[in-house]
Amino acid sequence: MIYQIKIQGLKVFGYHGVLPHETHYGQDFYFDCVFEVAAESDDELSATVSYATVADKIEEIAKTKTFQLIESLARGLLVSVMALDVRILGARITVHKPSAPLTQEFQDVSVSVGGGTLEN
Repeated sequence: MIYQIKIQGLKVFGYHGVLPHETHYGQDFYFDCVFEVAAESDDELSATVSYATVADKIEEIAKTKTFQLIESLARGLLVSVMALDVRILGARITVHKPSAPLTQEFQDVSVSVGGGTLEN
């Protein structure tokens, strides 16, 4: 069976951005990840890909690496998530940057990228 698993609003503090204050002081980022898994129907964690493992990988990369562009951050996360397990058939990552350096009032700036079965 193919299951679609979603993680929404994963909050991670990171140092991503083009401006010096973004990489020096950091800010909160939020991540959404949808991934499709070819999994068995057994009621065992080993029969699927743990969403905790995926969340841990997103957190690890967002905390330990620095990207100027959230597009590059999203792409790096996508590649890492897709490489976690051969049973992951596709994934879509959205990076939200609600404290983006804009002078206008706004709710969110986000970038999404998909790969495999969720490329479009």
